[in-house]
Amino acid sequence: MSSDPTTSPVPLDVEHTVDSADSTLHNPQRAVIALGSNLGNRLETLQGAVDALEDTPGVRVTAVSPVYETEAVGGPAGQPSYFNAVVVLRTTLGPGSLLERANAVEDAFSRTREVRWGPRTLDVDIVAYDGVVSDTAELTLPHPRAHERAFVLAPWNDAEPEAELPGRGPVVALLKEVDTEGVRRRDDLDLRLPE
Repeated sequence: MSSDPTTSPVPLDVEHTVDSADSTLHNPQRAVIALGSNLGNRLETLQGAVDALEDTPGVRVTAVSPVYETEAVGGPAGQPSYFNAVVVLRTTLGPGSLLERANAVEDAFSRTREVRWGPRTLDVDIVAYDGVVSDTAELTLPHPRAHERAFVLAPWNDAEPEAELPGRGPVVALLKEVDTEGVRRRDDLDLRLPE
C-alpha cells in the first residue's frame, strides 16, 4: 500500500476512528461519487469538488482516486479530453440530499446543461450508495452506465480495490470487460484528501 493517501484507500481502522470522532456522522452510509471535467482548469475544478464535498455537513471523504485523462464519450465531436476521478465517502445524507449537494457543487463551478453529453466544467455523479438499488425520475442507483464506463471503473478500482457495483459484481472484474483505450492514468497529477 502506498503511503500517499490520495492514491490509496484510507485503512479501515483509521476510517472508523475518524468516523467515531466526528459527531456529525451517526450511522454513516458509504457512497461513491464520480467526478469529471473537460473545461477550464480541470485539475483545480476536481480538487474544488472534493473539497466542497468534504465541507458538506454529514459527509466525510475517505478516499480519492488518482486522476485519469479520458477521451470524451458521446456528445459533440471535438470535445477536449476529460480529467476523471472517483471519491469514496461516508455520509449521513440520504441519496436525495446527496444528489442535491452534488448538483449544488456542479452549479458552484458554473455547470451548464445545454447539450446532452456536451463539454462541462464539472460533472458530479452518484455511482453507488450503500448497496441501494432504486430507479426514480430523479436518481437511479447504482448509476445505470457505471458498469460500462472505464473512466469510472478504473479510478474506482484504484480508490477501493475490493469494491462491488450492486447488481453487477466486483469493480475489478467489470473493468476487465470494458474497453480502456483512451483512458489513461495521470500519475503526474494529484488530488488530495481534504485535511
